[in-house]
Amino acid sequence: MTTAQSPDPLHGITLKAILELLVTELGWEEMGRHIRINCFTDNPSINSSLKFLRKTPWARKKVEELYLDFSNFRFKV
Repeated sequence: MTTAQSPDPLHGITLKAILELLVTELGWEEMGRHIRINCFTDNPSINSSLKFLRKTPWARKKVEELYLDFSNFRFKV
């Protein structure tokens, strides 16, 4: 018996884990350049960003896309 894999590349990855990786690898300043939102440019923190992103679907989508782009680039190099 085989287990079905989810086609969603973000399956099992929390928003907090995504943010922590991006902050570690890119930093707040670079993230703010890619996604122009105040929670990345004005006194940024994981908690304030999580609060905003959980209430703002368009911003969360952009963060998830940045994560996927970064992950794809990182593993191809």
